[in-house]
Amino acid sequence: MEIKFDPLRRFIKIKSLSSICMLLAAIAALIVSNTRLHTYYQQFLDLEFLIGFREFHLSKSVLHWINDGLMTIFFFVIGLEIKREFLIGELSSARKAILPIVAAIGGMIFPIAIFFLLNYGKEGVHGWGITMATDIAFSLGVLGILGKRVPFGLTIFLAAFAIIDDLGAVMVIAVFYSSLIYWRLVAIALVLLLALSLLSYRNIYSMYIYIPVGIVIWLLFLESGIHPTIAGVLFALTIPSHRKKRLVDVIVKGKNALNELSQLIGKKVVEFKNHKTAINILHKISSDIQSPLQHLQNRLSTVVSFLIIPLFAFANSGINFIGDEGAFTPLSISIAVSLVCGKIIGISLFTWLAVKLKIAVLPQNVDFRQIFGLSCLGGFGFTMSIFISNLSYESVHLQDSAKLGILIGSLVAGVSGYLVIRYALKKSALSANRQ
Repeated sequence: MEIKFDPLRRFIKIKSLSSICMLLAAIAALIVSNTRLHTYYQQFLDLEFLIGFREFHLSKSVLHWINDGLMTIFFFVIGLEIKREFLIGELSSARKAILPIVAAIGGMIFPIAIFFLLNYGKEGVHGWGITMATDIAFSLGVLGILGKRVPFGLTIFLAAFAIIDDLGAVMVIAVFYSSLIYWRLVAIALVLLLALSLLSYRNIYSMYIYIPVGIVIWLLFLESGIHPTIAGVLFALTIPSHRKKRLVDVIVKGKNALNELSQLIGKKVVEFKNHKTAINILHKISSDIQSPLQHLQNRLSTVVSFLIIPLFAFANSGINFIGDEGAFTPLSISIAVSLVCGKIIGISLFTWLAVKLKIAVLPQNVDFRQIFGLSCLGGFGFTMSIFISNLSYESVHLQDSAKLGILIGSLVAGVSGYLVIRYALKKSALSANRQ
């Protein structure tokens, strides 16, 4: 049973640790933006960075390279996580998937509805998508603070509905937050995606084919008007989910290599031909035994979690409080209220209805008090919310107001979620002791 959850435990551990890096990066951005370093910070983000050669090149600011380029890798990993969960993870069967799907739907509908009610007819109403996403890293990080007392079923439930949230956010970005679309370029990109999907179906994979084609698809999306990060998600869905070689053949090669190495037991040997060959075979087996999907997810998750997302947080959390216009506005309040109240109502209500109507059952050792605490944590928007705020508003003032609302809402969500879940765990422990 422990082996079954190893990939998920690794995923949870990485996300929990990366939340610390994101938090430090966001705090650093807030400090820099409100000191004399603000000018240098802004100059760094506005710095033009050119990639290519004379006949063909792309020239964008550092901020755009982070948001349109590096974040595509983040969305690529999100796509890998979504595909894995639907194939072999917690969303792979109706019985497993129904409760987090229902919870995620409630957690998207109510924040959007509250935001519309608070902003109807106002300037910032276009940013309704900001309130719908849950940040997996930060929410899992809060659960990590509570330690082993948290039932693993509760952690799985959080990860599953947060992934559904991400999927919903991706769809919203594709449909509602893309500019004028050049369908001819989209059609070419879709043909290339279809070609990669056919290769995946035939279990054919080579990084020398997939990576160049993936870059072309990103460029086509970049020029088409659909946000290029969507290319990352669609490209991820074409990555094969099966091993390139039969496991039986791999095991036979592995046994032969281990037999070669077993002859060295007790000998002081630095290196000779058979020794080196056996080690090379075992090294190759470690990649052959993994599917391309699993291999890429393992390789990229650490880079995304500890480099790309903290860099994104640093580049996009720089809210200036000392300018002529204050960042704290009614828009900030409405976003914070929508994130916190909308997620609490939506997730807890839809989960309660699903269980009472016998559509789904609660995870093992989980009760409704813990679900309520988890619904508080659902209001931790951050990464995806900040990303959508950049797409929603052209005005820097509106962007800063939205980001401040996201930070306030996320802070309230994190603290309240921690306190409620901690209280619920104590109550559950007392009930268990009485029995």
